[in-house]
Amino acid sequence: MNTIEVDILNPKAGKLLNDLAELNLIAIRSTSDDGFLGIVRKLREKAANNPPAFEDITKEVEAVRIRRYASKSKN
Repeated sequence: MNTIEVDILNPKAGKLLNDLAELNLIAIRSTSDDGFLGIVRKLREKAANNPPAFEDITKEVEAVRIRRYASKSKN
């Protein structure tokens, strides 16, 4: 069995695909939108309600830099 993803540009093509599915020649299943972009949307929604302060972002960036520089100096 081969699996492909198809973008339907014309509604008539969708009708043809449904007809093929009714004849049991193909199977149609919807894809979930919970991929990477779905996760990004959820994070953005949470951040919109309680955005981090500039100071918090700066502290986090500095903490990551310290960890990175510490690991590089060990090598």
